[in-house]
Amino acid sequence: MSENLSILSGKKGLDKNLFEELGKAAQKEGTPSVKDLERLADEFLFGKGNTFGTASFYDFMKPENKGKKIYVCNGTACLCSGKQDAVTSELKKHFKADEIGHMTCLGRCHENGAFHFDGKNYSAKNAKEISAVLESKGSNQDKYNVKASGKEILIAPYEGFDAHYSVLKDALKKNSADILSEIKKSNIRGRGGAGFPMGLKLESCRNTVSETKFIICNADEGDPGAYSDRYLLEQRPHSVLLGMMIAGFVTHASYGVLYIRAEYPEAVQVVEEAIAELREKNFLGKNIFGSGFNFDFKIIKAQGAYICGEETALINSIEGQRPEVRTRPPYPTQQGLFNKPTVVNNVETLAALHFIVKNGGEAYKKLGTEKSSGTKLVCLDSFFKNPGIYEVEMGTPLATIVNELGGGFKEPVKAMQIGGPLGGVVPVSKIKDLTLDFESFAQNGFLMGHASVVCIPEKFPMIDFIEHLLEFASYESCGKCFPCRLGTKRGYELVNKAKTSDYKIEKELFSDLLNTLQAGSLCAHGGGIPLPIKNVMEYFEGEVKGYFGS
Repeated sequence: MSENLSILSGKKGLDKNLFEELGKAAQKEGTPSVKDLERLADEFLFGKGNTFGTASFYDFMKPENKGKKIYVCNGTACLCSGKQDAVTSELKKHFKADEIGHMTCLGRCHENGAFHFDGKNYSAKNAKEISAVLESKGSNQDKYNVKASGKEILIAPYEGFDAHYSVLKDALKKNSADILSEIKKSNIRGRGGAGFPMGLKLESCRNTVSETKFIICNADEGDPGAYSDRYLLEQRPHSVLLGMMIAGFVTHASYGVLYIRAEYPEAVQVVEEAIAELREKNFLGKNIFGSGFNFDFKIIKAQGAYICGEETALINSIEGQRPEVRTRPPYPTQQGLFNKPTVVNNVETLAALHFIVKNGGEAYKKLGTEKSSGTKLVCLDSFFKNPGIYEVEMGTPLATIVNELGGGFKEPVKAMQIGGPLGGVVPVSKIKDLTLDFESFAQNGFLMGHASVVCIPEKFPMIDFIEHLLEFASYESCGKCFPCRLGTKRGYELVNKAKTSDYKIEKELFSDLLNTLQAGSLCAHGGGIPLPIKNVMEYFEGEVKGYFGS
């Protein structure tokens, strides 16, 4: 990052945001014009190279996006379903090849056949359904199971505005230090994948002296197979917004920023309406209800970059810089957005605060396990008989989730990737050994992450899966550190060459490459991608060994 650029971007504040202006400039043609890039560079004192470098990074601003009219989902869940080739072939009857782009992922992992058209997401699996969409006659509404195996917290029915926000009103009458104490007592850990204790992050920001602080909701859930954040944003937006306000109250932050993925356009609209309702009822602004607490929201619409799920890359993105990962320390709670103290939490983590503040930290801590408290949303893809989102207590046996809640598989499945592209590949033989919590997955050599489940069917070659992971990681790398920038690309080239020729990959070379990625990458993007590949090499050695030499 550039501290000077952070300061320059901050001079305009959130109301006049460079990243937002770049997005607006890209709307007409799919990419900002050179004239627009020069104009914004002068206006924000950034330099022309900086504005071009930023715009050229994102899927929906880069020059290659010019003229795109429709986007097909190419996420892992859709890939494994085998349905997307037929969708693309049908769309080519209506569009030129260079008018068709890709998105990863649209959060329709429960049904696949997903594509984005005219600002909305659809699932259509045959010519008739696709034609209906293109003629503006198709529906973009989707349905999936939403159930809890025990206590409902995140999926609990919305009780109405007044009842819901009575929790906030009561909290504002108390000492904010006491509210923070309850959050720490709950032992809630980040649900975005890292599992860092939320209370410690909030406390660090609270203890950092600054007149300006930010709470950022990381709604850039890009893990294929995961659509729980989409569910919360679209179906329970006030849970997320209340959580951000509570976080702001305990840290003395006055600004809440929701960074929502471009792939979730419907979520943006729903959240905008929820914020408007808060404003109408005087819950936003200065000295809310005479408490001395000031708070307001800003929505930032992302532009297509998986790496922005990493908190420091996300911060750079909002500032209008290239979304490269920052070195730490300093941590965002000390020096984050515009160099000010910033807390970044994901959607699900923030949504849990309503229950914690209403019922107390102990009530939440009693759920789950000693080290992994509370509940977790689990996303099941289209290979399950009962695809959808399930809220389970931490520590629930994976077998219960797969066989009882999910109803088992529709067709033979050999493995599941749990936790997104950086999550472990769990063979079906290991289902009986795992419980859904951070410790169980780590002890067995996997990663729970976001708890999204993508099934790998028997018919899908594991060498293709390795190739897909490396290609994805290479394409989405921010390029900041060379182990990730070069290692993912070279790994993809090795696997692709072995697939398409008589070339055999040297095992020692491949092992060294994975270890370098794991040990030398700046963030979990490069550091995490070796895990699923190593899982495949261990549990499916017989299937992939023909592509490797001595």
